[in-house]
Amino acid sequence: MTTLEIPKALHRGESELPFVALGDGTHLQLLQVDVEAGLWVIRTKFEPGVIVPTHKHTGEVFAFTLTGSWKYAEYPEVNLPGSYLYEPAGSVHTLTVPAENDGMTDVWFAIYGANLNLDADGNVETVIDAGLVRDTYLALCEAEGHPRPNVIGA
Repeated sequence: MTTLEIPKALHRGESELPFVALGDGTHLQLLQVDVEAGLWVIRTKFEPGVIVPTHKHTGEVFAFTLTGSWKYAEYPEVNLPGSYLYEPAGSVHTLTVPAENDGMTDVWFAIYGANLNLDADGNVETVIDAGLVRDTYLALCEAEGHPRPNVIGA
């Protein structure tokens, strides 16, 4: 008789994975990354008034709002605490956080594929994928003096 190794659930406390400032009013916490699958799971805290450039994703995106509010400039719906948002691959949008928000807006995202930042004519300016997010997060943690975080999959 053989014994199978049963996989264990993995846990990370909020304090184990620091938020790092990206310099544009966003603060990133990388929770899990799978470069081969193209998956990056992040928590992002947005300062009031942040606008994330117009972009589209090559894969699906799942988002859950914890605090604050935000919306896509192209859509009327506002994401409030408890809101869930699904983005199909190819959706184009511009994330905006109202300047009048009181405090940070905190959103959890699971992103498959690449994020393609677009110029005004719809041309791709930059490509952000799981590998770049992992490398950027780890470099910013080091630059801010944090010990290497134990990100799932990194």
